[in-house]
Amino acid sequence: QVQLVESGGGLVQPGGSLRLSCEASRSIFSIRAMAWYRQAPGKQRELVAAITSGGSTNYADSVKGRFTISRDNAKNTVYLQMNSLKPEDTAVYYCKAPYSDYVAGAGSWGQGTQVTVSS
Repeated sequence: QVQLVESGGGLVQPGGSLRLSCEASRSIFSIRAMAWYRQAPGKQRELVAAITSGGSTNYADSVKGRFTISRDNAKNTVYLQMNSLKPEDTAVYYCKAPYSDYVAGAGSWGQGTQVTVSS
C-alpha cells in the first residue's frame, strides 16, 4: 500500500495560481491511475482530475481549461497546477492512488492540503 503526502496548498487571491504536489512513498510507475479530489465544507468529496500511467487525463467540467494534472514517475510525484482560481475552488484537496483502473473505487489517500481562494 502506497502512502501519499500532499503539499502546496495555501491562501491565494481570485485569479491566482497554486501548484499542488503529491509525493508517494514508493514508485508510482506501476500505478495505473492517480487522481486529485477535493472536498469543500458541507459538500461531498468530488473528483477533480485523474491521470493514467500512459498520460491520459480527465477533468471535472468545473476545472477544465484551468487545472492541469501531471505525473513525474522518476520523482514518484503527481502535480495539480491550478490557474485562474475562483472562490468556489476553496476546499481540502486530496491525492488518491486507486487500487485498480476504477478511479472511484478503493484506494490510498493522502491527508489533504487546504486551498483557500479569497480576497
